[in-house]
Amino acid sequence: MMCKRFFLSVLAVLAFQLLFAQLKTATRPNIVLIIADDIGWGDIACYGNKDVKTPNIDALGSSGLVFKNMYLTTSSCSPSRSSIITGRYPHNTGAPELHDPLPATQVMFPELLRKAGYYTVLSGKNHMGPAVKKAFDMISLGKGPGAEEDWVSILQNRPENQPFFMWFASHDAHRDWQFDEHGVIHDPEKLSVPPMLYDGPETRKDLAAYYHEVSRLDHYVGKVVEELKRQDLLENTYIIFMSDNGSPFPRNKVRLYDSGIKCPFIMVGPGIAGTQTNSLFSAIDIAPTILDIAGATVTDKRIQGKSFLKVLQGHKHRTRDFVFAEHNWHVFQGYERMVRYKDWVYIRNGFPERQNLAGESTKMFPAGKELWEAYAKGATNAAQEDVFLKPRKAEELYNVSEDTFQFSNVADVSGNQKMLAYLRKMLDTWIVETGDSKPQNPTTDRDDVEGKRLPGTWKKREKPGARNKADSINQPGPVLEKELQ
Repeated sequence: MMCKRFFLSVLAVLAFQLLFAQLKTATRPNIVLIIADDIGWGDIACYGNKDVKTPNIDALGSSGLVFKNMYLTTSSCSPSRSSIITGRYPHNTGAPELHDPLPATQVMFPELLRKAGYYTVLSGKNHMGPAVKKAFDMISLGKGPGAEEDWVSILQNRPENQPFFMWFASHDAHRDWQFDEHGVIHDPEKLSVPPMLYDGPETRKDLAAYYHEVSRLDHYVGKVVEELKRQDLLENTYIIFMSDNGSPFPRNKVRLYDSGIKCPFIMVGPGIAGTQTNSLFSAIDIAPTILDIAGATVTDKRIQGKSFLKVLQGHKHRTRDFVFAEHNWHVFQGYERMVRYKDWVYIRNGFPERQNLAGESTKMFPAGKELWEAYAKGATNAAQEDVFLKPRKAEELYNVSEDTFQFSNVADVSGNQKMLAYLRKMLDTWIVETGDSKPQNPTTDRDDVEGKRLPGTWKKREKPGARNKADSINQPGPVLEKELQ
C-alpha cells in the first residue's frame, strides 16, 4: 500500500511540474520577425512615402514603436542577413561579401532560442547558406511569388504549448518583378520620383512595379496579424518588421547613404507604446534584444550588438552613440566604411579611383538603363550623377539634419574639420578593434556596366578582415561616447 501511495505521490509531483512547465512556456512571448527584401527605409507609407499603399504595416507603426534611425551593417542581401542572425559585423561573420555562406562556427540567435525551448522556423529567403539549418526546427522555401503564402499555415501547424520564433523572409520586393492580385497597381504617372533617379517613363514604370511588390508584402503582413488574433496570440507576441537593405535602384542598394543603409524598423508587442524613436540603433542590436525578450540571457561573447529592451519598455535609455556600416564586394569591387554620430555621417572610400557601382546602377534594369541614357545626352543633374563619378572623393561628410539624401559633401568645409577628425578617429578605432582590413587582393568586378558577365574566369578573393582573422574577434568597437572617456 505504501509503495502505491509513494508511486501516486511521485506521479502527482511530476504531473504538477509538467503542468507548471507548460504554463510557464505558454506565457513566454512569441516573436515574429518579418524581413523584407530590398525595401528602402523611406518606401513605407508610415515613413512618409505618399505613393505606396501599406495599410497593414502602417497599422503596426500606429500601435508599436517606429525606429527612425535603425541602421543595417551593410546594404547587401546575404551579408546583411548573416549580420542580423549573428549580431556581428559582416567582416566578423566570415561572410562579408554577397553570396558568402555563413560559417557553421558562428553564433546564431535562433539557435540559442531553440536551445531555450522555442520552436523556430525560417520561411522564405534564406541566402545565408546551409549552416543555418541547425538554428531552425523547420526551414521552408516559402510559396508564391513573394514566398509569403505559407506563413499563415506555419502559424497554424506549430506545436502547441511551445513559444515560437518565426523568421518570415519575403522575396518582395526583389527584382525581377512579379505581379498578382495581392499587390496594389500603382499608376506610374502619379508617382514622385526620388531625386537620385532620372524622371523618365521607364523609371516610373520600374518604381510602380517595385511598389506593387511592397504592397503585396503588406498584404501578407496583414494575414499574419489576422492569424495571430484568431489564435488569441497577438497580445503575447512581438512582431518586428524590417528590411535587409535599400531599394534596388541606382545610388540606393549597396551604398552607405541613408537610402541604402537605413531600414524601416517597427516593433509591436507587450508593453510597447505607439510612438517613435530617433535614437541610433544598429542591426547587430536585434539579436541580443530578441534574446532578452525571450528571457534567454545573452552570455555568448560573440554577439557584438547591445540590447535595446529597455527602450521597448519605455525607459530613457541610450543604446549607442555610434553606428558603423560597411560596403564590400557586391557584383562590383567595393570597400567603404561608414560611421554615424549624432547628425553626422562620415564615409571613407577605399577605392576612390573607381566608379561606385552595383547591379542596380548598371544598364541591366530599366531605371539604371534610362539613367545611363539620360547621362549620355547630358540630361541629368548633379544629384543623379553620383554613379558616374570617377575618381570619387576618398572622404565624405554629411549633416543629415540639413541634407537628407547626402548630396552635399562638406568634408572640405573649414568649420567641419574638428568633427571630421573626430569621426576619422572613431572609424579607425572601430577598424582596429573589430579586426577589419582592406583586402590587398580584393574580389574583382564580376559584371560590366551592361549587366553582363565579364569574360574569363572569375572567383572570390581575399575577404575584408580575413588577414586579421576577424571572424574570431568579438570586440564591437566604440558604442557609447562615455565609454571612451
